[in-house]
Amino acid sequence: MSDPAHFNLPARALHWTMAAMVLAMLFIGVAMVTSVAHYHALVALHRPLGIGILVLAVLRLINRWRSPPPELPPDLPGWQRKAAHASHILLYGLMLALPLVGWAMLSAAGYPIGLAGSVVLPPILPRDPALYAWLRPLHTVLAYTLFGIILAHLGAALMHGLIRRDGVLGSMALRLTASQSR
Repeated sequence: MSDPAHFNLPARALHWTMAAMVLAMLFIGVAMVTSVAHYHALVALHRPLGIGILVLAVLRLINRWRSPPPELPPDLPGWQRKAAHASHILLYGLMLALPLVGWAMLSAAGYPIGLAGSVVLPPILPRDPALYAWLRPLHTVLAYTLFGIILAHLGAALMHGLIRRDGVLGSMALRLTASQSR
């Protein structure tokens, strides 16, 4: 039985799994550009984690299409509704775009994307140093944009949970409701 006031369990599990993965990815990305000593180990984490985020983002979109999210509170001002809608479009767009741009960037550089052991993804672009030079800063700008949108998302979640206390934050809480625990 679905609860219209809460996201379904797959949406909540995917949300929190991806939150941990994206947060780890942001820290790994920052460490990659600041650490020469650990660069190769960090890249070895960064590449498969990015592909994992891409796969889970697609699964989240499919789940969201099949099980729409709960309605926002009716007293929420229109500009906040629009901001929430826009921020979710940006979040999903960036969770899809960043791994794809990273994959394209590495393909253009001629670097393989190893996932685990001998599993290597095929290139999605031909080797082209000029294209790599264009995609590299784009990947960085998108990462900083994602970080900013995540901070705004976190701020909005805290506003709903601590100030408005309107159930929006609780709708994504990863806990079993009475009907789900049976």
